[in-house]
Amino acid sequence: MLDSLRQAGKNIGREISRTWENLSEGWRELLSRSNNALTHFARNKDEEQTENRALAAFPRWSLLAGEVEETEKEIVVRVEVPGMEKEDCRITIEGNMLYLSGEKRYERETHDSTYHVMERAYGAFQRSIPLPRNVDIDKADASYKNGVLTVRLPKAGGENAKSIPVS
Repeated sequence: MLDSLRQAGKNIGREISRTWENLSEGWRELLSRSNNALTHFARNKDEEQTENRALAAFPRWSLLAGEVEETEKEIVVRVEVPGMEKEDCRITIEGNMLYLSGEKRYERETHDSTYHVMERAYGAFQRSIPLPRNVDIDKADASYKNGVLTVRLPKAGGENAKSIPVS
């Protein structure tokens, strides 16, 4: 009996250790891959003090997951902005930085309910995305479909390396 209890204890210990390792690995990947995607959502005080008191309980940080893809001719930036309209997004490019700002608006269908899970953030935000190359801002194009904002940025000329002799 004592041997079977010891064996059960060892098995439980192994399972807990394996579960902890998987959880730790998941957190490490989330932090390393999503570090820049963590975005602060700011709300003004008037909203929180008036009809939208529920906003005070909602998170102020959320992930705006994105990707930057480079092809031979362009840089393509995609950012997930679910729950937003395209009119609520603003894109600015300065040098090799793309700035995405906007506002995710809180809309409540009913006022006589209780939230049990609150994981979505609301308010004004700004996200900075570094670009790997210089781009031609005048030929940039942005589109929005299914909650994903896509910005196509043609590469600027002169990105090829050139050796300059020293005289």
